[in-house]
Formats: sequence, structure tokens, C-alpha cells
Amino acid sequence: MSEATNLQHYPLIFASAVRTDRGNVRRVNEDAVLADSVGGLWVVADGMCGHEAGDHASKTVVEAMASLKFRAGHSLIDRIESIEDRLLAVNDELQAWSREKFSGGTVGTTVVVFLACDRHGVALWAGDSRLYRLRGGKLEQITRDHNPMSDLLDVGEITEAEALTADTNVITRAVGGHGSLYLDLILFDIEPSDLFLLCSDGLYRELSHADIEGHLSGTTERIADRLMTSCLAGVAQDNVSCVVVQATPA
Repeated sequence: MSEATNLQHYPLIFASAVRTDRGNVRRVNEDAVLADSVGGLWVVADGMCGHEAGDHASKTVVEAMASLKFRAGHSLIDRIESIEDRLLAVNDELQAWSREKFSGGTVGTTVVVFLACDRHGVALWAGDSRLYRLRGGKLEQITRDHNPMSDLLDVGEITEAEALTADTNVITRAVGGHGSLYLDLILFDIEPSDLFLLCSDGLYRELSHADIEGHLSGTTERIADRLMTSCLAGVAQDNVSCVVVQATPA
């Protein structure tokens, strides 16, 4: 049996690094991040800029996720249901808080959650914060943004090329805001040496796909430092957050 085949039977461990910064223009950092490598849970939340109390919204989401404390014995289904239940509860909480404090003004945040359980990975998200996976030297976007361009692409109204050339800060789903919360979910496998990147739009709007891919080597700490340094060397007109996660055989 080859070494590559043998690796498929080893449990995985994860190392992660997080960075978040207000950027070069914003006065307040409305992003919030979480890294729980023991529990296999990582989160980026981006408070909706220009709306009321985006920093409160993102912090509330991350605190709710941090309280889950997943450990061995929690099944994948149980973990997914717990995440969904907490985010739905936060959605209701933020809407109630908005009615009390801001007469119903929008208090919301995007969220992207990466959950790892054994060799299974799950992405849950609302909005345009992203999860990427680097495998075999190729960077792939796992999530799809919830914005008008992506929605039109999904129903075939525009082409992929048209979607890539369009730029929009409008999102069509968020935690908080108005109405019900609809989360997207994708289940995928995790291989030894897979590298994952969660980030807010302040990162991928500043760096191209090729730029991001070019920084994804070395330790998680080094990768996170390079990504943040590269972003802040540019305009960085938005808050910038990233979580870098590396899978390795135990």
C-alpha cells in the first residue's frame, strides 16, 4: 500500500491562524473571527458596513459559535444542527435588538463557518464572506457569494465572465437584517495537506485570486501575516479578516 493511500486512514489534526484589522480607511473594525482547532470550527463574520452596529452583529455571531465547544462524541449532523440553531437564534436576537435600539434599522452581518469532523468538511454561510480550499497547488472557492451577480449567475441570466467583471457591495443574505435567515450548506471531503482560507470581502476585493494563491505556502501564521501585510500595503478601504486552517495527519 502506498504512503498516499495509508494517509487516508490516519486521523487529521488542524493548525490555524487568525488576523483581523480595520484596514486603512475605516475607523472601526466590524469584522469578528473565531478559530477553534480542537473543536474543528472556524468563523469569519463581517458586520454590514454603513448599517447600524455592524460590530455588535459580527461579535454576537462569533460569541454564539464559540459557545458550542464541539468535542469527540458530537456527530457531524449534531454539529451542523447546533450551528444552524444558534445562527437562527442570533438572527432573531439581532432583529429584536434592532427594533429596541434603532427603531428597526438594519443590524446585520455576513457569516462563513467552516466545520471539520473526521474527514468531512462543511461550509455554512450567508452573505459574501468566503471559504477557499487549496489542494494540490490549486485554489478553489468553496462558497458562492450571496449578491445580485451570483444570484443572476445561478439562474443563468448572466455568464461567469459577466459575473467576474461586475463589482457589488450589495448582499442578498445576512444574519440579522430583515426577514428569515437562509443559510447555504456544502459538504465536502478533507484530505491530508488541504489548506483552507476563510476571509471577509476586504481581503479578496483587495487581492486577486492569483495573489491569494501565491501567498498560501508555509505555516498558517506566516500565511496569515503575508495576506494581511499584502492587503494593508494597498488601499484596504474595508476591514480585512482571514482565518487560515491547515490539515495534517495526526
